[in-house]
Amino acid sequence: MDKTTLGSIKANGVMFRYLEAGEGPLVLCLHGFPDNAYTFSRMMSDLADAGFRVVAPFMRGYAPTEVPSDGRYQSAVLGMDVLALIQALGAEQAALVGHDWGAEAALGAAALEPSRVTKLVTLDDCHPGAAETKDFNYLRGVWHSYYFQHPDAEETVSHNDFAFLEDWWRNASPEWDIPPERLESVKETFRAPGVVKAALDYYRHSLNRSLQDPALREAQKRVDTSPISVPTLAMNGTRDRPGRLEAFQATDSFFTGPLEKVVLQGAGHFTHLERPEEVNRRIIKFFKS
Repeated sequence: MDKTTLGSIKANGVMFRYLEAGEGPLVLCLHGFPDNAYTFSRMMSDLADAGFRVVAPFMRGYAPTEVPSDGRYQSAVLGMDVLALIQALGAEQAALVGHDWGAEAALGAAALEPSRVTKLVTLDDCHPGAAETKDFNYLRGVWHSYYFQHPDAEETVSHNDFAFLEDWWRNASPEWDIPPERLESVKETFRAPGVVKAALDYYRHSLNRSLQDPALREAQKRVDTSPISVPTLAMNGTRDRPGRLEAFQATDSFFTGPLEKVVLQGAGHFTHLERPEEVNRRIIKFFKS
């Protein structure tokens, strides 16, 4: 099926643009950094063919979704975005697929209101509690999180038509021959005004607590520490950045509900793009079980 449409909807104070395909129970597919909703095109088609209504929003600050006027990007707000999108799309509940920061948003929604999330799939990410580590190898794999705190980071990312993003993708998925059109799609998103700062602010608001909304202190604590009771399928590649697989393997204690973990040999940080047949097949089976 290739009947994806582009829509828009207001949720949590932000005008989101989104891709949509299919009919049936709602599935939200949430992208990460540095990416956009088109990363889920193949998955959306397969899920739509399997009988689901699939919506992939461009995350807050990622064009063509607007840059939020409130300037908030902490993970509790991302989780609230997901819950607001479910409601705005006319559903009581939804299954969630999240990659990278999209997984953080999905985990946040499941921590805040687990009754609104039927099933959860995380791709190439771990529970935030497992990421609270001082392990050198893990820190080496998330070096960009710290570099993005630097005031010149926007200039670095934008330099030479976003060569940084292209190198970042290749470093994160070293065994994958990345299609040029995928990289161009990402660059096109980042060329839009305000997107670079918004994308880096996800990291700044994560590591710099002074940037977080004081009114969300309790919600943020729940997102950071609450165990996940929603049935979860978690997938990660063996060739993701240093320390990521080890953090993924250490997540079990942060899940009180059913947890199935899948390790994909040779896959890097973009498992849904590198192994689409296996990843989509497993997700469909999980959603239908």
